[in-house]
Amino acid sequence: MPEHDSPLDGGLEAEAKATHRRCIVTRTEGLPAEMVRFAISPAGVLVPDLDARLPGRGIWLSARRDVIEQARIRGAFARAARMQLQVPDDLPTQVEAGLLRRMIEIVGLARRAGQAVSGFVKVREWMAQHRVGAIVHALDGSREERDRLLSGGRDIPVIETLTSVELARIFGRERVVNVALAAGGLATRLCNENKRFAGVSQDSSRVLPDLSGGRV
Repeated sequence: MPEHDSPLDGGLEAEAKATHRRCIVTRTEGLPAEMVRFAISPAGVLVPDLDARLPGRGIWLSARRDVIEQARIRGAFARAARMQLQVPDDLPTQVEAGLLRRMIEIVGLARRAGQAVSGFVKVREWMAQHRVGAIVHALDGSREERDRLLSGGRDIPVIETLTSVELARIFGRERVVNVALAAGGLATRLCNENKRFAGVSQDSSRVLPDLSGGRV
């Protein structure tokens, strides 16, 4: 019997207080921040609910593209909801695009809140002050610069999913390669979203092999 739920207070930010959810395909359990919730619109259309705020009965899946595609093809959503649903053919792509958008929004929120800095020198300064909760190194940045940035540093999660153009738009500059987020909730959320994105992304250029213990 699939597990459903009422909306989470505060969405995925309430991860620490949330109970586990069970994937309707794999039957494995996980925290909401590690999974993907789907909701049903008033018109009977299945929609990704990536921050777990939409009302109604939630359907949870592991954050994996193959799992989402399997649920779509085999009618698992309709069985879980016990009703006929309109399930978009591009559902996995919708989830992928939504998660990427959320990552960009989190970095932007951190910048506006004074919890993010850009540039090699500033990032190194924050690292020396032990203020960094996560580092974003542009997907198209150089490996040599990344290694120089992290040399002698403590074990900090490094995210290499966003491009220099996407980071530049956030900071209003021509090009941004290195960004540091202050330790705290936003850095944690960014790492969680990056893990979900890695599981659902079809763009292999966005998901690189893990070459470092600090990388997420």
